[in-house]
Amino acid sequence: MERKNFLKSLVIGAASASAIIACKKDGVSNTDTSTGTTTTTTGGATTTNGCTVAPDETEGPFPTHTPASYVRSDIRDDRTGYKLTAKLTVVNHNNNCNALSGLLVDIWHCDAAGNYSEYGGTTMQSTNYTSVHFLRGRQTTDSTGTVTFTTIFPGWYSGRATHIHVHIYSASGTSLKVTQIAFPEGANTALVAVNGYSKGMSGYTYNKSDGIFSDDTAGIEIATVTGNTTDGFALSINLAVNA
Repeated sequence: MERKNFLKSLVIGAASASAIIACKKDGVSNTDTSTGTTTTTTGGATTTNGCTVAPDETEGPFPTHTPASYVRSDIRDDRTGYKLTAKLTVVNHNNNCNALSGLLVDIWHCDAAGNYSEYGGTTMQSTNYTSVHFLRGRQTTDSTGTVTFTTIFPGWYSGRATHIHVHIYSASGTSLKVTQIAFPEGANTALVAVNGYSKGMSGYTYNKSDGIFSDDTAGIEIATVTGNTTDGFALSINLAVNA
């Protein structure tokens, strides 16, 4: 299946899911009087005492083949682009949003031109990068639940907003969460500053039209991104899981 068609199917699927979720978008709050815990459901997301579970998303067509082989904080390899320092903090939705240490966190994303390593030579991605592994890495959360990666600001490709894939595992390797990170949009954002690298922004898919992020009305998947093209950018996001 061509990547364009594959992505289109994701959009259609996500649109259908959005239609189902739409019935549940009104916020509802419940308080457990025995524990004092307040749980609010908005836009399909559940927030408990300020801690919102990260939405489940697809790994997409380009997951890392053997993530345990790429335990590293600097995942750039030979890729060029604006430096991005990405800090992801994982907290436990089931335990008062306390930090979770010792978890395995994988990330992967496309390069400045919109291509993924470990794939290619097909109609889905014509450039053949099957023998290289740039922009893929694994780290273990520290005592604050945080992992830090040095990478580049991702590019984009047809049908998707700029994004980073995330897969979180327990220390024993049990999958806890597959999700994706979106980027802020609008004036004075990093997205505008980067301007799609050499590709520009003509034909870009913004979050509200993206098959993955369009139902994230609460902006749970949108990271905080600061910085500039001279000094580089810093991304931070908290990801709550049920552990």
